[in-house]
Amino acid sequence: MTKIKRKELGLSCMLNTEVGAVLAVIRRAPESNTQFYHSSEENYDSSILQSLKSLRGLIFNPQQQWRTIDPSVYLSPFLDVIQCDDVPAAATGVALSSILKILKFEIFDEKTPGARDAMNSAVTAITGCRLEKTDSVSEDAVMMRILQVLTAIMKHSTSVLLTDHSVCTIVNTCFQVVQQSASRGDLLQRSARYTMHELIQTIFSRLPDIEVRDWEDSESDTEDNNLYSGYGIRSTVDVFHFLCSLLNVMEVVETEGLTTQTADEDVQLFALVLINSAIELSGDSIGKHPKLLRMVQDDLFHHLIHYGTCSSPLVLSMICSTVLNIYHFLRRSIRLQLEAFYSFVLLRGTSSRIPIQLQEVAVEGIINFCRQPTFIMEVYVNYDCDPIFRNVFEEIGKLLCKHAFPTGGPLTSLQVQAFEGLAVIIHNIADNVDKEDDSSPSGPYTIEVSEYRPFWEEKSKENEDLETWVDYVRVRKAQKRKILIAGNHFNRDEKKGLEYLKISQLISDPPDPKAHAFFFRYTPRLDKTMIGDFLGDPDDFHIQVLKEFTETFEFSGMILDTALRTFLETFRLPGESQKIHRILEAFSEKFYDQQSSEIFVTKDSVFILCYSLIMLNTDQHNPQVKKKMTEEEFIRNNRAINGGNDLPREYLSELFHSISTSAITLFGQSNTPVGMNPNRWIQLIKRAKLMKPFIVCDFDRQLGRDMFAAIAGPSVATLAAIFEHTDDEEILHECIEGLFSIARITQYGLEDTLDELLATFCKFTTLLNPYASAEETLYAFSNDMKPRMATLAVFTIANSFKDSIRGGWRTIVECLLKLKRLKLLPQSVVEPDNASASSNDLQPHERSESGVIFPDPKSGNRRHNSGLIGRFSHFLSMETVEENLNLGVSEFEQNLKIIQQCQIGSIFNNSSSLPDDPLLNLGRSLIFAAAGKGQKFNTSVEEEETVGFCWDLILSIASANIHRFATFWPHYFEYLHGVSQFPLFSPIPFAEKAIGALMKFCLKLLASYRSDKLSEELIFKSINFMWKLEKEILDTCYQFLTQSVSKIIIEYPANLQTQLGWKSVLHLLSVTGRHPETYEQGVETLTMLMSDGVHISRTNYAYCIDCAFGFVALRNSPLERNMKIMDLMSGSVNLLVQWYRNSYSDPGSSVSVTSNNSSSSMEDNSKAFGFSNFTVNLFVKLGEALRKTSLARREELRNHAIMCLQKSFTLAEELYFTPTNIINCFNLVIFAMVDDLHEKMLEYSRRENAERETRSMEGTLKLSMELLTEVYLQYLKLISESSEFRTFWLGILRRMDTCMKADLGAYGESKLPNTIPDLLIKIIRRMKEKDILVPKEGDDLWEITYIQIQWIAPSLKEELFPDVEGRGWVELELVLDQKSALHLLTGFVTNSDLNLGRLKPGLAASVQAVSDSYNRITFDGRRLPKQKCLAELYFFTPLFGFLPLSAAWIPGVLLCGICTCYGYRKHDTGFMVRVIDESQASHGRKETTNPYNGMVE
Repeated sequence: MTKIKRKELGLSCMLNTEVGAVLAVIRRAPESNTQFYHSSEENYDSSILQSLKSLRGLIFNPQQQWRTIDPSVYLSPFLDVIQCDDVPAAATGVALSSILKILKFEIFDEKTPGARDAMNSAVTAITGCRLEKTDSVSEDAVMMRILQVLTAIMKHSTSVLLTDHSVCTIVNTCFQVVQQSASRGDLLQRSARYTMHELIQTIFSRLPDIEVRDWEDSESDTEDNNLYSGYGIRSTVDVFHFLCSLLNVMEVVETEGLTTQTADEDVQLFALVLINSAIELSGDSIGKHPKLLRMVQDDLFHHLIHYGTCSSPLVLSMICSTVLNIYHFLRRSIRLQLEAFYSFVLLRGTSSRIPIQLQEVAVEGIINFCRQPTFIMEVYVNYDCDPIFRNVFEEIGKLLCKHAFPTGGPLTSLQVQAFEGLAVIIHNIADNVDKEDDSSPSGPYTIEVSEYRPFWEEKSKENEDLETWVDYVRVRKAQKRKILIAGNHFNRDEKKGLEYLKISQLISDPPDPKAHAFFFRYTPRLDKTMIGDFLGDPDDFHIQVLKEFTETFEFSGMILDTALRTFLETFRLPGESQKIHRILEAFSEKFYDQQSSEIFVTKDSVFILCYSLIMLNTDQHNPQVKKKMTEEEFIRNNRAINGGNDLPREYLSELFHSISTSAITLFGQSNTPVGMNPNRWIQLIKRAKLMKPFIVCDFDRQLGRDMFAAIAGPSVATLAAIFEHTDDEEILHECIEGLFSIARITQYGLEDTLDELLATFCKFTTLLNPYASAEETLYAFSNDMKPRMATLAVFTIANSFKDSIRGGWRTIVECLLKLKRLKLLPQSVVEPDNASASSNDLQPHERSESGVIFPDPKSGNRRHNSGLIGRFSHFLSMETVEENLNLGVSEFEQNLKIIQQCQIGSIFNNSSSLPDDPLLNLGRSLIFAAAGKGQKFNTSVEEEETVGFCWDLILSIASANIHRFATFWPHYFEYLHGVSQFPLFSPIPFAEKAIGALMKFCLKLLASYRSDKLSEELIFKSINFMWKLEKEILDTCYQFLTQSVSKIIIEYPANLQTQLGWKSVLHLLSVTGRHPETYEQGVETLTMLMSDGVHISRTNYAYCIDCAFGFVALRNSPLERNMKIMDLMSGSVNLLVQWYRNSYSDPGSSVSVTSNNSSSSMEDNSKAFGFSNFTVNLFVKLGEALRKTSLARREELRNHAIMCLQKSFTLAEELYFTPTNIINCFNLVIFAMVDDLHEKMLEYSRRENAERETRSMEGTLKLSMELLTEVYLQYLKLISESSEFRTFWLGILRRMDTCMKADLGAYGESKLPNTIPDLLIKIIRRMKEKDILVPKEGDDLWEITYIQIQWIAPSLKEELFPDVEGRGWVELELVLDQKSALHLLTGFVTNSDLNLGRLKPGLAASVQAVSDSYNRITFDGRRLPKQKCLAELYFFTPLFGFLPLSAAWIPGVLLCGICTCYGYRKHDTGFMVRVIDESQASHGRKETTNPYNGMVE
């Protein structure tokens, strides 16, 4: 026998068994205990028995396979039994079991002929089963069997052949069993509910496979019945509609004799479970079927929102789950509905008036939504960034903050729950904003409304690229923000509000009425009265706005009172009748155009009836109206208003009852919350048809940052408050996690929030309490976990998110300094990453006195956001205090362990990656703290340690950022200058510690040679600024400074590139090297620099000379050292010559060689004398230094200085002086030296017991005169070419004369007269040899020399001028200015007097220095005092005789050279003026003397 035959035989046996079972039950004798009568077999319908017997006869003789036989053949007998009313329940149950067995054996399928009719017949028979003569026990069993069969039918493969009617019948029958089972056993009820659930799952699981029919696009609830679609969308729609209707099932409740109707909560829960299943199984396929979708949008959501506001916690929880499922699958189609659900259910369900249980459910519902990956982003984009929606996300965030904020005492379950929800939001934003693989732009973060864009128009995301769309969304959010601001202005002043709209580019210019209309329509919290007054204004523009405002409503399908209520909810009708007329006229026109029926024939009819309804509303609901209008009166008052005809009485009656029952109110007029009334729901559905779909989008970094910015303030405050009030470790851990997540977000343009967060949590460290002593702070820190957690959190953020910290550095630095004072910082605050050897004494990771190890400038910083929580988890899982005590760990060691975890050093070592702003803020905080800003020191030692620690940290930062020192240090210098201006600023120890740190950094900067001269100038500028604040620090830090500058000069001279650098280094070397302890090192350093000469340049030459002079000028310094330095100074002329040869001189150079040690500026001298050769300027600098040295107290030093000076002039011959240059060198160096030495000699001669010093100085003066002679002769030819040679030569003669007549007073005669004649002979003979001093026509040099020799050394006249007779007078003319000339008649006779000639009448007297040409000026034999060079003089005129010449008339420059350095004394006071009369002078130059005695003032 084949397998198929065996299977067929098996089916036959099965059918035979089932038939036999049914017949057996029918034939069974009645039970004795039954209360119902069972008839015998004869009494049954013969057709039932016959059909069963016929089936038995057919069973084993089938003509074909069972799968090809019409199922009705073997189903009908059983169905007849089920439908028969006389058959006992037992037989019905057996028949149902037989059908169930047949279905499970899958005897037929959808291809079997007659399967459709058989299945539908089976449904009809089973759902029509009547159990009228059955006991309750048997009935329950049969009903359970019916449920099983119906489930089997729906799950059978041929269920697709069922008609929609059959499916609906099955569902209806099953629900009837559910209802009937409520009063029966629990088993039947559970089975019925389970079956109902199975049916819904089966039906809706097929929805994705059902094709969309054309009739579904129609909004009508009817469709073409001729079009047979089988088991499909019709039944699905009907079943879903049925499930929605179950939400509105009411039950009658009697309480205290009163009968009320309330929603059947049990049925609602059951319906919600079924609806949830339907949505879960259907998925987004519901959206493909318009009718089903409209049912979800309208009926379902209306019920959910309505009952969500007034249901039990269990129902509300199920409603939230249902809406969450709808959001997941259908959110593109429920944009307005979702906003309404949040507005009227969840957000309102958390108000304080709601029972706490409902609040908890509402908060849980919000949290479940927020747990969806993209929910908060989509809500923000769809609602918060749309000006016509409310800020749903912002309200959610602030609501959670409000409920989570501690109110005192332990945290409640609601507070904990809200905090968890807030944490979910924060973590969600952080995880999506701070993605490592996110390549989206991080900025810019600010967005402005730069042009007018209609804010009510929305662009589709699909038409734009992502970046453009994000910018568009952010602009809309900015528009919305400005609209809310404009609304606040509008409520205070209408004009200001509208003007702000214009300024903010929210309305066009000229203004667009539509923009105003949308502003009034959708801006929340606007003053409704002001809106009504604006809309009722008669101005043309206001009328246009009213028309556009009315266009924002959709009245189609509404009756008049509903439309009027909807309209008047948005503003308050003004009191003026004309304004009311205009507003109602606009409304009437709009309603008339959109009416769905033809009730009104004209818009005037609508207008009149609107007035009538408003009057009726006042009549019915005004308590002052005692006699109320009746329905008949209302109908009678409105006769013939519809184009002369009456409106339908039923219509008017409906309006009357509607107004009487519920007054027309202004939306938000009272303080009571407004619910979702039918008017608002109708308007919402109509708006939903015009609204663009819900925008589905992923997270965007910029939008995520904007999202958190909206709730940043409350979030930080809530987080801090919970951390402060809770003691639960888990919640504390969640607070820290939230802290890190916020920090992750704030690094994208929310620096202010991070600063606020740090400032808040720094308070919890207990380190900022100004009133707590060190012991109290240490105790609190050691015995409470919160301060340690806060400290670890703060410094972890400072490490990981330092790029985003701005003002928060101040509090971090304050905490750090407090830890320093508490001695909780480890020995080395900054641990080196690797130990690297260096040739420098100061290693790249050098440890400072305060324990700071300075980083390698090459080491970088890489931000790590991962691992933060892991470190904190380790902290929270550390041993408890008891365990640590058992292990012998002290509290102090525990604290150190925690501080080590803070990794404070990496903040500064790895600061190289810091952007400019945080780097500047960090430095500013440290500088201000070092200056004492915000600090309170108990002892001077504590202050010194703190300031030093701050400067060590500044040095660490500068070292890590040496590559951009020139960028940030100018700002640091401004901070340094700023703190120095503080009223209570003390430069000690600030400047002392600063100069040490700055010098260390200077070494690092120069060690890493760079071509950036600006950095070098900045650091030396700062160093100079510090020691100028308090010059005493140069004496307190001299050893370190000497070592530092010596190191710079010896090891890094090539890296010093700037003039300021060399000037500062050499100045510091000169100043600090004067101390006995550092003298040897300073001199050795200078000697090495000048001996080598490689690193001496025209940039630093002048400063080298200054430094050398500084060491030479030291008292009691070793003579050998000084002589060596002077030898090096004179030898440096070779460098000048070399530079000159190599064309290094720059005639137009503006390089300044000024020196702090020089009494005159070379720059000033160059201006005064017109120097054009910079190299000569440097030589003069050298000469001046040696000239000053020639005045030293020790004779050996003076004499050696003169020798070095002579050597310098000898070497300088190759500098190729110009005549002007060499004369100027003489005037500034040699002449000045001779004059100074002569003055010094005379000074000593007047002292008592100073003969040795006088004779010593005389010997030096002798050497200087010999130097003068040698140098003069060396450069004689060059000097003689100068136009000033005559004056120069007379200057030499004058100084010879001075030395010849030197008066040593009590110490005897001078030895100089023994030397001067020989020098004169040598000079004059050489001049004669060079043909320089020879008689020439028109040149009086020979005559002047002859006369001067008579005065200086008469004995030489015959030897030098053997053939010349004496001359008495020489007339000189010296032009002083352009106005006048002074004729001076100089008489060189035996007394060599200077005689003042007559001045021209009427001209201002101007006596110029006749100066260096004369040894002295005498008036009647008495010398004019040097100190009183502006003494009152007299001159003679032919008309008036002697006239006084007041000193006040004489400029300060006059007479300046007459009496310079000639040893005149103050006791020489009387004088006579000898004047040559002009008339006599022209005739033989007869001398006339007129005596006049006067006193010098």
